Amino acid sequence: MSTPASCIAFVAGEASGDLIAAPVVAALRSAQPPWQLGGIAGERMIAAGCEPWHHVRELSVRGYVEVLRELPRLLRLRAGLQERILQTPCRALVGVDAPDFTLALETRVRARGLPCIHYVSPSIWAWRAERIERIRRAADRVLLVFPFEEALYAKAGIPATYVGHPLASAIPLQPDRVAARARLGLPAQGTLICLMPGSRRDEITGIAPLFLAATRRLAGALPSARFILPVADAALRPLLEAQLHAGAQGAGGELPVTLFDGHSHDCLEACDGVLVASGTATLEAALYKRPMVIAYRMPALSAWIMRRIGGYLPWVGLPNILAGELLVPECIQEEATPERIARELLRVLEDLPLQERLAQRFAQMHESLRRDTPALAAEAIVHTIAQARS
Repeated sequence: MSTPASCIAFVAGEASGDLIAAPVVAALRSAQPPWQLGGIAGERMIAAGCEPWHHVRELSVRGYVEVLRELPRLLRLRAGLQERILQTPCRALVGVDAPDFTLALETRVRARGLPCIHYVSPSIWAWRAERIERIRRAADRVLLVFPFEEALYAKAGIPATYVGHPLASAIPLQPDRVAARARLGLPAQGTLICLMPGSRRDEITGIAPLFLAATRRLAGALPSARFILPVADAALRPLLEAQLHAGAQGAGGELPVTLFDGHSHDCLEACDGVLVASGTATLEAALYKRPMVIAYRMPALSAWIMRRIGGYLPWVGLPNILAGELLVPECIQEEATPERIARELLRVLEDLPLQERLAQRFAQMHESLRRDTPALAAEAIVHTIAQARS
């Protein structure tokens, strides 16, 4: 980096972090003078101007058991990253989501005198409320993406700034299904269903076969339907192709599924319904006003541990959490069967009044989350750095 004195380190832990951090990276790079940025980044952050010290896929591990298996490598990565941040030297560390990794790093770096900003609050309002004390030790300021979180942080006495959700500004209020299909080279007419099984390798291994099995049932009920699957990481495409090939060898023959490298937003805008793994993609689907079924499975031991920790909300999908009610079906763990997933999506695709009601609720949700997020987040980061120097 040519100007280490103006360096800010960013650490994104997964594809969703890369997505929401990239506009903030771009805003800081376009400041006068521009900030130099480096850290753990994905393709969007790299394109926006963040130097990749490590790629985001190196942290893409889900579940407690799976993290334990990868723990020695993750600890080595974190120790090396800590030294690089402190030796560069950087003016601040911005941890983006992935709290199990980023909060520990922030705590260590902050103890050495470097201001830390945590972007995207851990879901203390849903489960693991004890994290609020970890956040207090780790962060000088938290950047919030949901408006209801402000009261929680004010009560806890932790500096926080609501910046809106970056996806709400990036996604149009009025999606254009026909234009999106044209961009993808797909027919303007006909039922189109989008499959979004996740962005991590173990999600593709565990959830994609479930979605493909549900797709076979949907194709039987909707013979003219087409299915599209945006591949979040090009490195995962061979795995998905192998799963499609294996499925074609079984009963029923080849599935009418088209893979796209990236283009997740075009796919969501183009489609009529979505099968989506729990996570940020559920909010993306809602912002595109698309009916969906949320489904998720993880290894049994990881699921047992999560249930033992306990939760405070009855839902896992962001659209349902933001609405405060079960707007869209959730099929989790044992309930995530191909039959149930297909049945739930067929139900909503056949109910036009329900689709209209969902679109209205999603539009209200969209408006509540719209802010100039990149500018607000960049301003809060720079302000926190200035406060630390005063």
